[in-house]
Amino acid sequence: MSLTLFLNDLTNIPDVAKQILEYTSPHKKFAFYADMGVGKTTLIKELSLQLDVVDVVSSPTFSIVNEYQTENKSRVYHFDFYRLEEEQEAYDMGYEEYFFSDDYCFIEWSEKIPSLIGEDMVIVKMHIEETKRVIEVII
Repeated sequence: MSLTLFLNDLTNIPDVAKQILEYTSPHKKFAFYADMGVGKTTLIKELSLQLDVVDVVSSPTFSIVNEYQTENKSRVYHFDFYRLEEEQEAYDMGYEEYFFSDDYCFIEWSEKIPSLIGEDMVIVKMHIEETKRVIEVII
């Protein structure tokens, strides 16, 4: 099953994020695939806001993972695997603790860890087409 959404500008990103979360419920693990600059981090920030994250959401490029707290004290994990040289580094950081938790996980640069992307994960593919972003959500 898949859902295709179009993001013409950032004014409708809250609606797009809400649609994604409603469509994918109860799934909590998301693997993002998109070229640099397409808006993965921007979308993840809005998804986190829709989940009532109270922390400032920023790209975890240098830390690999950021942990955010929600209003109801649950957690959201945001990964950026861009800097990984090899998949083993995800094992070394203890990815299992995050991926097998009951918390939301948003994973940027999922192509860096192909064997760790489970069949139960939501796949989010993004690209730019003319002046809009196309977001395909696959369950």
